[in-house]
This record gives sequence, C-alpha cells and structure tokens, in this order.
Amino acid sequence: MDAVRVALLREVLAGTEWPATTRCFAGALRSSVVPRGGGLLLVGTEEYEPWHLAAHLVDEAAWSGQPELSPTLVRHRVRPGDPAHLAVGLGRLESAGRGTTLLMVAPHRPGPGLLERVHDARRAGATVLALDGGDAEVRGLAHESLAVPEETAGVDLDIVQHLVSAAAGENSLPAEPRGRRRLRDRLSRLADQLTSPPPVRW
Repeated sequence: MDAVRVALLREVLAGTEWPATTRCFAGALRSSVVPRGGGLLLVGTEEYEPWHLAAHLVDEAAWSGQPELSPTLVRHRVRPGDPAHLAVGLGRLESAGRGTTLLMVAPHRPGPGLLERVHDARRAGATVLALDGGDAEVRGLAHESLAVPEETAGVDLDIVQHLVSAAAGENSLPAEPRGRRRLRDRLSRLADQLTSPPPVRW
C-alpha cells in the first residue's frame, strides 16, 4: 500500500482510535528496534504467516533509512530449497535474547509450541510485541500489544498492519528543515486535496 492510499485510509478512519493507536504501536516498535540494533524477528501462527507485513517493513526500512526495521520472517514450515530469506525456522526464536525484538502476528490463539518459544525468548531478554485478535495469553506475553478483534467494524488485521508499517517508517524519519516537505507529506496533502469537496461559491 503506497503513501497516498495510507493517507486516504487514515482519512476514512479519522475520528476513530485507529490512527492514534497504530502510530503509538509503531512508535513502540521503532523505539525497541532502532536504538538496540539487535534485529527484528517477525513470526505468525501456523495458519497465518505475515508476508505482507514483512514486505511493507522492508520497504519502510529502505524509505526511512532505518535498516533495523527490516525483519527476519520466522516460518513454521521451511522447505528444502527455499531462498535464504524464507528459510528461517522456529529454531531462530531459541537464540532470541537481549537486544532482539520479536513481533508476533496472531489473528487467532497461537499453538502452545509458539507461545512457549515466545515466552522463552522474553525470559532471555527479548522485547515482545504482538498484533493479535485479543487473546489474553498473547497480551500477557507481550510488552506491547495491539488487539484487533474480529468483530471490529470496518477494520481488520491487514488494514492495521498497513497503518503500523507506514507509521513505523514515518516516525523514524528525522525532521527536515522548515520549508521542505518530504515526498510522503506532499502525497498526503495531494490525497487530502483530491478527496475534499469543492469549495462552495456564493
């Protein structure tokens, strides 16, 4: 999802909690990953792999000049012959410790094997964040969590992942001198102009 679509999405969701809560969660992600430089691990459940979030975070890392935002996707099933960036299995969580940030995306309650591994990583010093469907045990494991219940009208986990990844990249950009606008700011302003009603003429 590009900057214009994210801006339009935020406009649609203006007046709800989502723009602010996703920015807050993105700030927690950024502040955990960037200063420590220990790496970002991204893991889903056995039924749900967060491919799109991984791709968006890679893009945001490049846009923002913060390579620490680029995650390692940890997969439940790794096949022989998978390329290196898709060949990281759950065993990687066993070496997660101090300085590592672990972002778990769990639309539904994860299996006990994943929860145990995440718990062990937290005990070893990893910072755990979760985007989830509201499961109490997931929230209990996470230092910071953002719940997206299935019954939330008009917003699902995919939309929230777009907002979080975009905000993580935006928040990490240094302030620019007055009078200069980043490309994203210009695109956002253009989107606002394109979607605003025409002025009333008397």
